[in-house]
Amino acid sequence: MKNKTLQPKNQGIATILAFALIPLSGFATDVYIPSPPTMARELSVSDLQVQLTLGMFLISYGVAQLFVGSLLDSFGRFKIGLVSLLIFALASIVIANTSNIYLIYMMRIIHGITVGAIVVSKRAFFVDVFSGEKLKNYLSMFSIIWATAPIIAPFVGGYLQSWFGWQSNFYFLAVFAFVILTLELIYSGETIRQKMDFSLRKIAAVYLEMVSTASFTLGIVMLGFSYGMVMIYNMTGPFVIEHKLGLSPIVAGYSSLLLGGAVMVGGLFGKATINKPFIKKLTINLCLQFLVVVLMLFSSRFVANLYSMIFFAFLIHACSGYTFNTFFTFCLSRFPKNAGIAGGLTGGINYVIVSFLSYGVIALIPAKDELNLAYSYALLIGLSILVMFLIFKLDKKSLKE
Repeated sequence: MKNKTLQPKNQGIATILAFALIPLSGFATDVYIPSPPTMARELSVSDLQVQLTLGMFLISYGVAQLFVGSLLDSFGRFKIGLVSLLIFALASIVIANTSNIYLIYMMRIIHGITVGAIVVSKRAFFVDVFSGEKLKNYLSMFSIIWATAPIIAPFVGGYLQSWFGWQSNFYFLAVFAFVILTLELIYSGETIRQKMDFSLRKIAAVYLEMVSTASFTLGIVMLGFSYGMVMIYNMTGPFVIEHKLGLSPIVAGYSSLLLGGAVMVGGLFGKATINKPFIKKLTINLCLQFLVVVLMLFSSRFVANLYSMIFFAFLIHACSGYTFNTFFTFCLSRFPKNAGIAGGLTGGINYVIVSFLSYGVIALIPAKDELNLAYSYALLIGLSILVMFLIFKLDKKSLKE
């Protein structure tokens, strides 16, 4: 394995394995979405303390991506990815065998760091191996593939929770990681074309160039707002369904499955309109999202049940999926010579925004009912409109120049 490179005959299987790992961050959060109420009861901690396990993962995942890209561009993708998979699996087993919330926090931080390394290395894999229209096509599939996690994971997690308890969700993650690790050892290999010297000065210059590119940075902010809407539901929806509406974890799992499908629908529309005018299609999408949240705010005062909440959330998440797909493709293809760093910054800043934003919004507007969820959506949609206005002004300025 010392100098193992990807063999051309294995490129197809290695690509499938890379796609299988793209949604790992979603699996690590969504598989136990139906479980927080049960975890809070069995661990004898508050709902907010259990919700913080998601926050710990998101923050560490985001911060890790900010730095791991430079390591991947300097030392390669393959070995770092393998070691990260192994550590991720072991951390999952530890979580399943402890009742100490603080140890769970520590393992979730390790989850975030290792998933950051795995996902960024696989994003870079595509930029290493493919180019041109084929690369653009694959990049536009990322958010669609990523959306399989919020579809499959809560559905699986709901049944695992009901049959075997919340710990089984983390055993599932461990088994998944061990299986992919074995297949990676057999079929995958190193793909980096040219390693970058690990010079802090050079790396800092690349980071500065990317962050100072306004279109790139604002694009990442839009990613944070769009995914923030999805994450706020993930952190509050199960409590509304199980506590306010008195329904089961399986119902919460099915609801999350539907909303994961919404993100995928949005991603598919994003891929279908990949060559349409950038500003125009995003403006139309944001206007639709704004209209839906206004209707949700109005109707929640008269009708508020599972069906109305999921109906409006589905439409809002579909629009979020469209925004995410469009900006994700744009940001990842912006700096092809430094794919690891670009992927790391894109994912890293996005998740840092999402983690602080979602936890802050939940603290400000608690997970109480459909109306509060609508207020949370409205806040993020309002912020998205402001950022989109800045992007519009920036685009207008660049056309004049």
